[in-house]
Amino acid sequence: YQLAMRGIAMFNFNNYKKGIIRIELQSQKLEKIINFILKRDVSIYNVVRCSVNVIIFSVDYSNYEKLKEISKETNCRIKIIERQGFPFDFIKLRRRIAVIIGIFLFIALIILLSGYIWEIDIITEKNVSPFEIREQLLNMGIKAGINKKSLNVYNLEEEIIKGNDNIMWAKVRIEGSKLKINVAERQSPPVVTKKDNTNNVIAKKDGQIVSAYAKEGTLTVKNGDVVRKGQILISGIQGKEGSTYPVEASGVVIAKTYYEEGMDVPLTKIERIRTGKEIDNYYVVIRGKKIYLKNSLNNFTNYDKIEEDKFFIKKEIYYEIKEKPIKLDVNSVVKNSIKVINSNLETKFDKYVTVKDKIVQNNVEDDICKIRVLWICEEDIAEKAKN
Repeated sequence: YQLAMRGIAMFNFNNYKKGIIRIELQSQKLEKIINFILKRDVSIYNVVRCSVNVIIFSVDYSNYEKLKEISKETNCRIKIIERQGFPFDFIKLRRRIAVIIGIFLFIALIILLSGYIWEIDIITEKNVSPFEIREQLLNMGIKAGINKKSLNVYNLEEEIIKGNDNIMWAKVRIEGSKLKINVAERQSPPVVTKKDNTNNVIAKKDGQIVSAYAKEGTLTVKNGDVVRKGQILISGIQGKEGSTYPVEASGVVIAKTYYEEGMDVPLTKIERIRTGKEIDNYYVVIRGKKIYLKNSLNNFTNYDKIEEDKFFIKKEIYYEIKEKPIKLDVNSVVKNSIKVINSNLETKFDKYVTVKDKIVQNNVEDDICKIRVLWICEEDIAEKAKN
């Protein structure tokens, strides 16, 4: 602050006199003084006569010292009634310099602090608590106050999954000054006890029950249960305890299922380009043997070979090939790979499957782009038990 005030004090207005001042001049000899002012090369304008001995006019700030000298020589009175221009604005600014410096410091502080994480928001499901994830993050050195530039959200997702066997996938994103973490748990289905009963309805795949309805038989699961393939969903027994009877179990059991597929794609592609050089050989085939009429030595390291068999005399053409590595665009690779993965996943279920969510994760390691797609679906997993 002291340095700033010293710089203002050292400011020389004589080097920057671009202001305009409005002067009130009082004298008994106004016409004589005006002529005297003009002879001293002082330009005045916007002259207004207020009374017999008072006039008001505008003059450049650079001529103010000359006016003061003229005032002393002619014994007239001058008074500044209005100021305009940068020098006067600067004087006003000097009085509020502390406030201006404070504003700039506040803005700089906000910009500085916006580059750090000040809150970590963790969303889990049932078995994994946010406290476990927070402890895992602390062991990795991640806490409130860490610089955003030091965070790689994709690497952090992998570390969270590797560090906790109960987590199936994790999503980490930076939103403003908040680090937001969502995790899905890897739920272990209960051990299934197999029963030799063809009247039951069983699960045709693993899943988490969303809704269940039994037309015939008794439900053995409820909403939220995690079931394994082959587990009994609807028992082929109906009635109250003590008076039960076997039935042909049937019903609908909608469950949340997961379809996941990944792909590792190299980001460098080798393209074969013809250099323009070629070799032509001519030959005829007699009794299954090639007899060359022209057989040039092929010194090409890489080449394409084309044979023309249109006439009696046949032709071989060797085109020299140059292999050139081409760097692929990451966004295009991810986009095309997702299309392939989605196409592969669609072949794994029928038209009655409802897709609820698609989660895409991609990460670049060295020269390999790793793409993973997880489909969260809902479908009827009930099927009739077979012998």
